[in-house]
Amino acid sequence: MFPNRLPLPEGVLRARRMRKELLICSARRAMALRLTIAAAELLVVFMFGSAALLLDVLSSLSDIATSALLIACIAAADRPPDATHPFGHGRYEPITGLVMAVVMVILGGAMLLYQAFELVQEPFVQQPLQPWLWIVPLTAFFFLESAYWILANSAKQMKSAALTVDALHYRIDAITSLIAAVALFFAAYLPDWSFIFDRAGAASIALLMGILGLWAARSNIHELTDRTPSADYFTLVRNAALSVEQVLGTEKIRIQAYGPDALVTIDIEVNPQLTVDEAHQISQKVRVTIQQHWPSVRDVIVHIEPFYPGDHNDQK
Repeated sequence: MFPNRLPLPEGVLRARRMRKELLICSARRAMALRLTIAAAELLVVFMFGSAALLLDVLSSLSDIATSALLIACIAAADRPPDATHPFGHGRYEPITGLVMAVVMVILGGAMLLYQAFELVQEPFVQQPLQPWLWIVPLTAFFFLESAYWILANSAKQMKSAALTVDALHYRIDAITSLIAAVALFFAAYLPDWSFIFDRAGAASIALLMGILGLWAARSNIHELTDRTPSADYFTLVRNAALSVEQVLGTEKIRIQAYGPDALVTIDIEVNPQLTVDEAHQISQKVRVTIQQHWPSVRDVIVHIEPFYPGDHNDQK
């Protein structure tokens, strides 16, 4: 009787559920914090006016939209493989990331052009600003930077790349808030140049949005085009395979990593005298062991090769 497929260990399923719950919880906290800060800054903009502060608000609103989309795509990407998507749905995450990156680039470029147009139309129009306005984005900076460190430490402890990326969103917002605070500070205490400082701060934020959007687009394109992941993952997969009894060596290893998922193809070397049934059981153990060491792995394709002393060649 043909042996049944070894089931996925409960620890792997639990790790995937924890990842999903952490990401959704993180995204919701991000939305709540950013929405509160954006509302406070927007109120100040309507009351006193500031281009730099308005750009900071727009940056926060774009990240709120990102968090909302992130929650939706996390649920979609975490769905298991089915008949129409045999390799899972993990690419929903980089696709969403790419779309939001393109939106960020377009928004940053449009606001940069708008600031240039304003300077050409009214290069010396002074807009007196309240001397305390810079305190608003500075306060936002401290809140966002604190949130970044909390999430970054959690991501490091849990070794979660996704949580690290979400933490970086807080750092990005913190930087834009700091730029706005610096611009408004100089505008407040050098009133003759307030318009220039305010517009320069707004232009800096717009430029930063465009640059970060390009960086985010690049990283998401790499996932969508199956760029080779870090060498650490190859080491992890190789060591996991070699830890299985009767695996004498490994040869070619191929890894596709995208969103919450990864697919691994590996050649293992075993005693050529083993029966097909015995080799098959070893391949099953290799699959399960790799998934235990790296829960993001949806499936492992294991090729069996004969092991001959002196002819062993580990390679990716």
